Amino acid sequence: MVLAGVAIFAAASAAGLVLGIWWGRRALKGKLREAERQASEILKEAERQAEIKRKEASLQAKEEAYRIKAEVEREMAQKREELLRLEKRLQQRENNIDKRVDLLDAKEAELERKEGELKAREQRVQEKERQYEELLQEERQRLEHLSGVTAEEAKKLLMERMEEEAKYEAAKRIKEIEDELREQATKRAQEIIALAVQRYAGEYVAEKTVSLVNLPAEEMKGRIIGREGRNIRAFEAATGVDLIIDDTPEAVIVSSFNPVRREVARLALERLVSDGRIHPARIEEVVSQVEEEIEQSIKEAGNQAAFDLGIHDLHPELIKLVGRLKYRTSYGQNVYQHSLEVAFLCGIMAAELNLNVKQAKRAGL
Repeated sequence: MVLAGVAIFAAASAAGLVLGIWWGRRALKGKLREAERQASEILKEAERQAEIKRKEASLQAKEEAYRIKAEVEREMAQKREELLRLEKRLQQRENNIDKRVDLLDAKEAELERKEGELKAREQRVQEKERQYEELLQEERQRLEHLSGVTAEEAKKLLMERMEEEAKYEAAKRIKEIEDELREQATKRAQEIIALAVQRYAGEYVAEKTVSLVNLPAEEMKGRIIGREGRNIRAFEAATGVDLIIDDTPEAVIVSSFNPVRREVARLALERLVSDGRIHPARIEEVVSQVEEEIEQSIKEAGNQAAFDLGIHDLHPELIKLVGRLKYRTSYGQNVYQHSLEVAFLCGIMAAELNLNVKQAKRAGL
């Protein structure tokens, strides 16, 4: 009886074990199928996300290509406009050169005509001299026949009369020659000056006693003034200019009759505004930096002027003085550019007169 129970228990246990193993395998297979399903969904989601990314990348690439194309087209349009402007300037200069050539041809023809007239005058003078000789001979014979004076007396009277006539004719001829030479000299001088001005096409920009500095925002005026006006006082003390802050929107005015100080102040203020750090110590630092740069710019301008004129033996102090002219004006014209123009014009006129070109440029400068 006991053995039968044990056998039944063992059989039940074995059946339960088999059933558990079967059920476990079935559950495992279900989990595997679920895992495969999730993996498939994850793969599909990844592929969908990849497709979205690819489309976004393609769209961005197309947008970038369109932007680059638009930028290139804009640059090409600017280049075309610049080329058109250059072509117009070249055409204008070519027309001016043609006009100058025509003018010189006309002047040459005028000179040839004057030379012909001068030769004709000389021939007329020679003819008058011959006539005077004939009249003199006739007068001598008539005096000897009618007056009954001696030959010596007649000769003396005739010489006095001839001397008076010769003086009159000589004075008249001298005046004609002087007037003619004066007219020719005036025309020649005008031609040389006109030719020099035509051959030198300089430009200058009139400067004023004030400079305008634009601000990014109206609130920047308060930062420039500073607490209790410390910043503006420090700036004016460091630069030696007057800083005018009025109702002008988003701008301040730098005023000074010294163009070098005004330029230093303008550049320093622009840097301070761009940097954003505005306080007395920073102001002194920036002004000092700009002063050094302006000093270097003055030297470079002087050296450039000497190089452009072909003058290589100027004293360093003189070069520095020439460079400072870049920041000075006279009657609305930049003195630096005006000095270069005068030097170039002197050189051109010296070349026309076969004089020392280098010395003329140096004197003009």
